[in-house]
Amino acid sequence: MAVGNCNASPFLFSRTIYSAIGIGLASYGFIVAAVEHRDGSASATYYFDDQVAAKADNKSWLYLKLLKQEEEERVRKEQVRQRAKECSRALSAILDLAYGNPKENILDSDFDLEHLKGAIDGDKIAVIGHSFGGATVIQTLSEDQRFKCGIALDPWMYPVSEELHSKIPQPLFFINSAQFQSSKSIEKMKKFYEPGKERKMITIRGSVHQNFADFTFVTGKIIGNKLTLKGEIDSRVAMDLTEKASLAFLQKHLGLHKDFNQWDPLVEGHDKNLIRGPPSSVVAQSLALQHSPESHAQN
Repeated sequence: MAVGNCNASPFLFSRTIYSAIGIGLASYGFIVAAVEHRDGSASATYYFDDQVAAKADNKSWLYLKLLKQEEEERVRKEQVRQRAKECSRALSAILDLAYGNPKENILDSDFDLEHLKGAIDGDKIAVIGHSFGGATVIQTLSEDQRFKCGIALDPWMYPVSEELHSKIPQPLFFINSAQFQSSKSIEKMKKFYEPGKERKMITIRGSVHQNFADFTFVTGKIIGNKLTLKGEIDSRVAMDLTEKASLAFLQKHLGLHKDFNQWDPLVEGHDKNLIRGPPSSVVAQSLALQHSPESHAQN
């Protein structure tokens, strides 16, 4: 994973490696929808062409789309727009269930979707994503006002269009790792800070980009550090901070009547393992650039 590069590689996999954060939120009463995107960024996914194919379990597979350098920017922006539309479609499907419009569950599951009828508050919807999913959070908020707030976990800012900063009135919370973001990507985040708009940013000390995904829990320390799946911070502590800060933010902006406000200080970065704002390495890098001979010459 590239560090300190505005085009740092995103974490591309699928919905299946975010069970820790998903189950954590679900344990507090949230209904969590894990969207598997079909934009070519997942390692592999499948769909059914029609109901006949679904009943026959005849899968059509989509694999990771490898991009040439010259098409990277164009395709990534197309992908993030598709991802946002998929989030909106997923929300519409969930709300259909809540309003009593049945859907056929083609997965091998005994869960009765009728249990969701009347169980979802359509006014308390948030969108959360990591890496490319973090960029998807931003794009989705700009397109769909049904999402009342968003949490971008160490977002990959490369595909985020510059004009979006003026199109998001909803509250937005950035939770960053200590090593993934560049000064350029942080500057893109800061452009979303506009008067009258709720914006928060914290950094988890000693964390790496993969601390938000399940892989950080399934490797030992040596392999985890070598593959940058683990940071200096204990993976459980990093996930706990992410979960609790997210819950506090969600309570405030979704109007929840819970006790998640006990973790409000985390949203402000008040913890020994947190930094309020961007990673200190990025701040130091920005200051160094401001005081470099080249920058003075340009001024």
